[in-house]
Amino acid sequence: MRIIALCLTLAGCLLAAGSHAVQTPADSLADSTATAPNGSAYKKYRLRTVVLDAGHGGKDNGCSGRSHQEADVALAIIKDLGRQIETNMPDVKVIYTRKTDVFIQLDERAAIANRAHADLFISVHCNAGPPGSRGTEVWTMGLHKTTANLGVAQRENSAILFEKDYQRRYNGFDPRSPQSHILFSLFQSAYITNSLRLAQRIDRQFRAGVGRESRGVKQAGFLVLWKSTMPSVLVESGFLTDRREERYLGARAGQQAIAGGIYQAFRAYKKDIEGR
Repeated sequence: MRIIALCLTLAGCLLAAGSHAVQTPADSLADSTATAPNGSAYKKYRLRTVVLDAGHGGKDNGCSGRSHQEADVALAIIKDLGRQIETNMPDVKVIYTRKTDVFIQLDERAAIANRAHADLFISVHCNAGPPGSRGTEVWTMGLHKTTANLGVAQRENSAILFEKDYQRRYNGFDPRSPQSHILFSLFQSAYITNSLRLAQRIDRQFRAGVGRESRGVKQAGFLVLWKSTMPSVLVESGFLTDRREERYLGARAGQQAIAGGIYQAFRAYKKDIEGR
């Protein structure tokens, strides 16, 4: 019964996403108009609002290295990213799911973006893995293709275990169950094309612009992306369990470089999506 309930909830979420795609919020459109080839005027789409999400926080530290915690590193990167957007793109409204060390439930993070009628949702995290694991990853919602991909989603989704009554809130979803993730991941976002477009741009920036080792663009079922009704990506900025990467991510220069790579990708995505 719980699996059936989850299916119905996910289907309803997709219907809502489809509705959002058709009825673009007025505040996501520029006041200026353009002229179509037939001479008729139409409003040009403008990316006006982005929600920036620092993973974990408060009682949920996320993964840890020897001296740094995921929640702190992710927050530093997100704040750097937000400052760059606010400074260089004053036409874009930046909303943060958190700006301090507080715990925010996964569904509330997506709800913040939905209530703001955001055009984009970017969530930043740090990774953990066995010895020798290093590199960035950029994720979108989708079906995991490997056991390793499933493992990343399971680790990030396990944040719901810190939430009260999580089984009711997420319709019986069990973050420790591969079966739950397989079912959940089959319901891909209506915004997968643009999510992948942004993810690929971020990955290229990490490789070419920032000079980071990259593990590529991947897909899996992340709860924080599931309920967001706009293009969404989750960035794994590196492995805190690797000593060298922990030193890089724990340093201000490393955090600023990661934020800069995401910013450059965001800037290019915005230009692309607006047709400029």
